[in-house]
Amino acid sequence: MPLQAGIVGLPNVGKSTLFNAITKAGAEAANYPFCTIDPNVGVVEVPDVRLSNLATVVHPQRLVPTTFEFVDIAGLVKGASRGEGLGNKFLSHIREVDAIVHVVRCFESSDITHVEGRVDPLSDIETIDLELIFADTDTVAKRLDRQRKLAKSGDAKIREEVAFLERLLVHLEEGHPARRFSMTDDECFSIRDLHLLTLKPVLYAANISESDIGSTDLTLVNKVRELALIDHAQVVVICAQVEAEVAELDDEDKQAFLADLGLHESGLDRLITAAYDLLGLITYFTAGPQEVRAWTIAKGTKAPQAAAVIHTDFERGFIRAEVVSYEDLLQAGSYVAARENGRFRLEGKDYVVQDGDVMHFRFNV
Repeated sequence: MPLQAGIVGLPNVGKSTLFNAITKAGAEAANYPFCTIDPNVGVVEVPDVRLSNLATVVHPQRLVPTTFEFVDIAGLVKGASRGEGLGNKFLSHIREVDAIVHVVRCFESSDITHVEGRVDPLSDIETIDLELIFADTDTVAKRLDRQRKLAKSGDAKIREEVAFLERLLVHLEEGHPARRFSMTDDECFSIRDLHLLTLKPVLYAANISESDIGSTDLTLVNKVRELALIDHAQVVVICAQVEAEVAELDDEDKQAFLADLGLHESGLDRLITAAYDLLGLITYFTAGPQEVRAWTIAKGTKAPQAAAVIHTDFERGFIRAEVVSYEDLLQAGSYVAARENGRFRLEGKDYVVQDGDVMHFRFNV
């Protein structure tokens, strides 16, 4: 199953409007809570100028960008962890994604109802965080109760886990997300099957009004940025309504529209790229006369497993990989020149693929 970034937030903050723009999937968007019930899933192309640049070197018949998935999850409300507003169902949807894109409303509008009756992005974030923390508290408490019973056997490893879970539970009960809890790699691994909601990496999408585009005085956005520093999280400033309009344009009109707004790239491109990075993903390329294609792998993936993304036979019969970096190939101007300049490398099974590698796999099955 591909990695997914879940779009969450309170009702009427612009989640479905943003999702429509990202995927052009036509998810229903309306000015009332719980418009989205079942999560919508959309596959998005990752913008990457390296594709077109590589095309100038190998002159392929087509370009194939890499993709990943966004999931539009219905708006949460206070009390979701207790089932309010179909909360239990929505929380289960969040549990299934790998990272969270938290859309936060950072604009005033009398035309769009706020579920809490006022616009306060920090309060909105706290509302969502607390519901996720409450859900995680229940999850950890259940595991702790079970492990305490097992610990009566005297198993030292189980007693260590109990002590760890007790510290984690106190942390959660004090209102802190699990991602702010200091734990070793082994401790983190021991609770991986709990799928804690507040252990997922988070990215904030600050949704502003069209009139605020280009402004340097974004008080509400700055509040979100200050909070995001605590989690070392990124904040991407977007105007969901404008992005939805931009998404309907062809490339030429899109660039003209953005230029009129004083923008060099769309907020969506920045959001997609940031979410891709949040998921711990990188891109490698295959490039030949038929196509230049981008492939998605997790950071730290070794060559045989990267090859398996193309076909499992590539991993099973892996011999070696011929590798040249994107920058070296572009600078050389051709495969022949890159080889003559000693820029090609032969890498084995232990090679960790780097972002931007251009690869050709040798295999035998």
